[in-house]
Amino acid sequence: MKIEVLYVPGCPNHRPVLEAVISVLATESVPTNICQVPVHSEGEAQAFRFPGSPTVRINGNDVEPDRRPTFGLACRLYANGTGIPNEAAIRRAVTAARQKE
Repeated sequence: MKIEVLYVPGCPNHRPVLEAVISVLATESVPTNICQVPVHSEGEAQAFRFPGSPTVRINGNDVEPDRRPTFGLACRLYANGTGIPNEAAIRRAVTAARQKE
């Protein structure tokens, strides 16, 4: 399973989102490495299809996909009103990835 956390360096939600992902992986007994991907420029944001910092992808799929995403260097706001996806969304994405493996 490939897990990526894309972020803008200096993002205050980078560390908390890593902790949330690590927590879910531990409770789900998923041994994997988390690839941290810094996004430094608008060009990289467009190339990565980066909707904001931080973004968590599992096997290339966003844990909380936006139907009409915009890409760029910005903070991300999730459905729960914070800059960190809730653990249930991360868990659903992990479960979906497992079912496809």
